[in-house]
Amino acid sequence: MDIVPDTSAVIDGRVSEQVARDGDVGTVLVPEAVVGELESQANEGRETGWDGLAELQELADLADEGEITVEYVGRRPTAAEMSGAGEGDIDAVIRDIAAKHGATLLTSDAVQAEVARAKGLDVEYIEPQTTDVGSLAIEQFFDDSTMSLHLKVGVKPMAKRGDIGDMHYETIREEISTEKQLKEWAHDIEESARRSPDGFVELDQPGMRIIQFRDYRIAVARPPFADGLEITAVRPIVKTELDDYALADELRDRLAERQRGVLISGAPGAGKSTFAQAVAEFLADSDYAVKTMEKPRDLQVGPNITQYTELGGSMENTADSLLMVRPDYTIYDEVRKTSDFRVFADMRMAGVGMIGVVHATRAIDALQRLVGRVELGMIPQVVDTVVYIEAGQVHTVYDVTTEVKVPHGLMQEDLARPVVVISDFETGEPAYEIYTFNRQVVTVPLGEDGEGGRDTGVDRIAKQEIEREIKSVARGRVQVELQGQNLAVVYVEEGDISYVIGKGGGRINEIEDRLGIDIDVRTFSEKPGGPGGDGGGGRDGGGGQDAGRIVTPEVTSRHVIVPLEGHEGETVEVRAGGDYLFTATVSRGGEVQVSRGSAIAEELEEAIDRGQQITVAPQ
Repeated sequence: MDIVPDTSAVIDGRVSEQVARDGDVGTVLVPEAVVGELESQANEGRETGWDGLAELQELADLADEGEITVEYVGRRPTAAEMSGAGEGDIDAVIRDIAAKHGATLLTSDAVQAEVARAKGLDVEYIEPQTTDVGSLAIEQFFDDSTMSLHLKVGVKPMAKRGDIGDMHYETIREEISTEKQLKEWAHDIEESARRSPDGFVELDQPGMRIIQFRDYRIAVARPPFADGLEITAVRPIVKTELDDYALADELRDRLAERQRGVLISGAPGAGKSTFAQAVAEFLADSDYAVKTMEKPRDLQVGPNITQYTELGGSMENTADSLLMVRPDYTIYDEVRKTSDFRVFADMRMAGVGMIGVVHATRAIDALQRLVGRVELGMIPQVVDTVVYIEAGQVHTVYDVTTEVKVPHGLMQEDLARPVVVISDFETGEPAYEIYTFNRQVVTVPLGEDGEGGRDTGVDRIAKQEIEREIKSVARGRVQVELQGQNLAVVYVEEGDISYVIGKGGGRINEIEDRLGIDIDVRTFSEKPGGPGGDGGGGRDGGGGQDAGRIVTPEVTSRHVIVPLEGHEGETVEVRAGGDYLFTATVSRGGEVQVSRGSAIAEELEEAIDRGQQITVAPQ
């Protein structure tokens, strides 16, 4: 019996296995298309390619021993066929060869088998082998306190060990790992995932393969993606229930009351995913249909919670499918990119309860990552609760609402606007406000940071805005001192007094009305301490801050554009020559646009014309 193996049968080693089992195999007709596909996979660093080439070598050895006859037939696949391998182009070439030679097609691919039978070919379908694999070789490095293992060629084995929130990165063996050892461990991991029903390949890209095996999430990185062969294995070290956390009763009531939008934030290793698992289990036990969206899938949840990953390489597709499934709550682990936040917001606005896991070093940072990605007024509808995890415990919980009010620190009633209020969930005290101030989205800390009205976020913003407004009409240096929540003293050069005040005080009155602050204009000679005072003329917005990233703005017919790719959604300060100009939120397109003709644009253009260095720093 002559056989034509396809790529799946060669990769799985089923051809030599067939020879050993039956012994009556005639000629093995290996399509050149199979060789081309295996060579391509090996060149991309995929283990499947190397496994297939090893099987071809095994067939060559059997041919040398006279056990079988091996012939390579057909043609090399074209570049178009190689690029369309996932669409079945290579499989079609292999079927044509089997038909031409009247041979039996040997495959472990169920789709290939069904198509070949439909075309009238003789087919032998061999089910992919799955066995109950024991332990992995790398499990020797794990103990009860090990959360992650880090192996790399030329480096001593390292591990993170300890309790949640108190992890230590430490050497666990003095012997340096060799390339041979890591190749053996990587092969053991990948073969175990292939043969065991408890394992699967989550991601397979050139240079990187991510495998889920039982409760281990394992990443195998190879050159050229990495500078050396590396294996990183992570597993959960504890499973918790919601009752194990502070504010458990209050959070239970809040989550069970109705579908909500929740961000679980914290630093890496703080215990965010562990808390998310506890929440998921609680919701599932509270008669809610719960699903997860993960890439890779590593939450340790019960079988009643279905775990979804990217569909067709896109979480947007996963979201579309989930809306048909109609879950009550979806756990989104992890929300990082702009597209993730958009999917999260879209599902939340569709009425699905959403719980997202976000990396953040402060609770407020998680919410600020929505700024620029979601319309400001929509934020409380998308996220109404923020839970910050630190050292494995609930550290802070924020309640997020919207009010139409005068922002904290401003006095004029006509300055009322929609304000996103972030309050401490336990005490009900406001902690932050987010609102639009003079066309800029600002986040202002309240509470302890705002006591006494000195050096608070609103003070800093007010000083910056006053200075910018006065600087737009003054020709010399400007210095601002706040005397209270609604009073400021501005010092300018003697010759600028008339320009700043304007005829009959019209110009300064206009600025006061716009900012809602009374402004007393004085000369530097009137400043306590004499002319120049204690550092007169220094820009309040730039002193003692990070020098920031140097940028080159582009001046178009309508805008001055500051490029800030990689900072989408962040709030930044723009400076010229170290002096503060303005604060803005970076758009989804990775830039800040300032309309030409505005005071900000004119000041920025003047700085560019003077050759001043334009820098941008996170706020």
